[in-house]
Amino acid sequence: MATAEVENREWYVASYASTGVPNSDHIKLRTVTLSLRAECIPDNHVAFQILYVSIDPYMRTQLSGLDDGLSLPQIPLGQVIRAFGIGKVVRSKDAKFSEGEIVTSRFCPVSEFGVLPSNLLQKIKPGDGVALPDYLSSLGMPGMTAWVGIEKIGNAKEGSNVYISAAAGGVGIIAGQLAKVKGCRVVGSVGSDHKVKLLKEEYGYDEAFNYRIETDYDAALTKYFPDGIDVYFDNVGGKMLEAVLNHVNHGARIALCGMISEYNKVWTEREGVRNLLNMVGKEVMMKGFMVPSYFNHFEEFIKEMEVHLKEGKIKSKHKIYNGIESFLESLTSLFTSSNVGKVILQVTP
Repeated sequence: MATAEVENREWYVASYASTGVPNSDHIKLRTVTLSLRAECIPDNHVAFQILYVSIDPYMRTQLSGLDDGLSLPQIPLGQVIRAFGIGKVVRSKDAKFSEGEIVTSRFCPVSEFGVLPSNLLQKIKPGDGVALPDYLSSLGMPGMTAWVGIEKIGNAKEGSNVYISAAAGGVGIIAGQLAKVKGCRVVGSVGSDHKVKLLKEEYGYDEAFNYRIETDYDAALTKYFPDGIDVYFDNVGGKMLEAVLNHVNHGARIALCGMISEYNKVWTEREGVRNLLNMVGKEVMMKGFMVPSYFNHFEEFIKEMEVHLKEGKIKSKHKIYNGIESFLESLTSLFTSSNVGKVILQVTP
């Protein structure tokens, strides 16, 4: 790349948002000059132009200023927000990386260009029928999150009754398809009738319901799970988790992936679960998980997921926001019912 310097736009934390959805008072866009001259890049570092950034609910918990819930480190004030991303190498001070190669990192800055130590980057070579955004969805963190919850924790088997909340989100939409591949009966809850239709017609769900209309969760689960729930993939927590515990079968397994209904509240304002005693009588296993703890299974996951993708058994669904300036909009969209599938920011066309 001939350009010696670039005007690099980047998003940083200006102030913490302890409650509510972060806004432009909390995260801001600034422009900094970044030198791409070889002598300005440290040895064993790589400069890259950012193509795509993954937008995920966990990012919200790093903007609160509170050590809470997911126990993820808070992003220091004034520092750039980081996320999973994909970029193209523009300058390398490591012989293992060459200009033009495509790389991915979980420490990608939310900016137009970045410089990282080469040991924080992995090369990707898109195969036939695999688009770059797939490496941030079905072959990325959401895909592995779904796989861990269904396969490793849920232990879903043929004939299992599987329930997935936030079922049209980036993780849920893959989790349901994985359960169907295993021969399970799958039901999902979502926030709109459009999503209900989508899950049943395009993504193979046996049933789905709109929790904004069927607001009596206990009645809804009685209706959709006459034979009880064997596996629950929980993305929302709160009242829905409580309702599920009234419908679990003996030995049911619950994978606690996230609790998006509670992220924008301090813990004392969150919905409590009053029926945990059901777990004792039904000998239910409920386990929270963070995907990095399962990275030793990454090769197994990739091998399995690539086969499903090539055979058309798993389909990705992306909601793409365009331009670095759209980051705030894309992040706040996670806390509405407007999105279907994995939210991704396309930084560079």
